Amino acid sequence: MSNTFEGTGVAIVTPFTKDLNVDFDSLDKTINHIISGGTDYIVSLGTTGETATLSKEEKIQVVEFTKQKVANRVPIVLGAGGNNTMEVVYTLKESNLNGISGILSVAPYYNKPSQDGLFEHFKAIANATVLPVILYNVPGRTSSNIAAKTVLKLAEECSNIIAIKEASGNFAQIMKIIKNKPEYFSVLSGDDALTLPMISLGAKGAISVVANSHPREFSQLIKAALKGDFTEANKFQYKLIDYIAALFKEGSPTGIKAALEIMGMCEKYVRLPLVPASDELYVTLQKLLTEI
Repeated sequence: MSNTFEGTGVAIVTPFTKDLNVDFDSLDKTINHIISGGTDYIVSLGTTGETATLSKEEKIQVVEFTKQKVANRVPIVLGAGGNNTMEVVYTLKESNLNGISGILSVAPYYNKPSQDGLFEHFKAIANATVLPVILYNVPGRTSSNIAAKTVLKLAEECSNIIAIKEASGNFAQIMKIIKNKPEYFSVLSGDDALTLPMISLGAKGAISVVANSHPREFSQLIKAALKGDFTEANKFQYKLIDYIAALFKEGSPTGIKAALEIMGMCEKYVRLPLVPASDELYVTLQKLLTEI
């Protein structure tokens, strides 16, 4: 299966109003901002979208609204993961996937499955859909690391598993995957700050948080790096690096939503157990945004 998910993907936020309803007007504005910035695809219902706190009805509404407003301008990847394999499989089989180009599925959290368990989990998900599947490895959030051997076995045995979003920060593991993967399989950065060094090792892009606010700058970083122009890419890396660090200081999407509020894109509200950015972080972000 060909891989169209390279370059800059954006794990889009789900904006909320002050009373914590989904703010569809701000979602529309953010979608247009991201696409006009030159990004390559959008991830709806990723962890940055606070999917864990959305009801089933809200998830459907967000995805259908996103399809309508994207209007085929870029591909849409749907976040569909969890720690109940059969529930994820059921969701994929019952969802309206018209207009969806791929699936992003995070490693199961809390259960802490073995590597055999992870393999069977993702194999079941791949078998539940004909769409391309992107694995998402983020041990810092899930306490579940998808080892290189397991990733490679999934890539070899499941033809529609075509990429991994890697956010382990383990460069030895990342290089092992890149070195031994099938030609069609891509490694994507799941950590904005590490995207440039990952591309230098052979990664093919990123699924980004910072591109919610700075789609043009981050896309230019990735395009330059993929062309091998690391002098140009470094300009954007060091332009954004302090800002990226600040975005994650109080968790995600707390920081990016505060930044988007400062930019007039949406309000800073998040749902519990997350809380809005502190005054200190807000002032820091204002300063960094002015400098950028």
